[in-house]
Amino acid sequence: MYSFHTSSWSELTRDHFHSILRLRIDVFVVEQDCPYPELDTKDLSSIQVYAFKTDEDIALGVAAAACIRICAPGVSYLEPSIGRVATRLDCRKMGLGIDIMKRAIGVCESAYPGQGIRISAQCYLEKFYSDLGFVAAGETYLEDNIPHIQMFRPSVV
Repeated sequence: MYSFHTSSWSELTRDHFHSILRLRIDVFVVEQDCPYPELDTKDLSSIQVYAFKTDEDIALGVAAAACIRICAPGVSYLEPSIGRVATRLDCRKMGLGIDIMKRAIGVCESAYPGQGIRISAQCYLEKFYSDLGFVAAGETYLEDNIPHIQMFRPSVV
């Protein structure tokens, strides 16, 4: 039903990156009412995992159905990390979030074997991530006025 893509910065097309940014801004800035600088240097050294509902969405500038940013070790944490996890409102509650997370975990394990994965999860999603093998690591904290908790998924290798 969805077409999935994995791209490094140099492989991303202009249209794909536009769709990813549109989704991230729609979810994090508009929906969560959290004004913050979405564009940062982390995208330049990250792997993007993203999905489209239809191929024509890309040409029309529609937001991606879901997206994830994988940062290399040393960019956000010592380990590789997954962040900017977002699913478009009309694509939620269909298993897309679990599917794209499993794909991103696979990309992390392939690109950075044996290192585990660290995330900064919004607290209300702690069970979602724990069901995927992540374990809370530390106390909750506020990030952009939203309660978060750091979580870690040990390597399965």
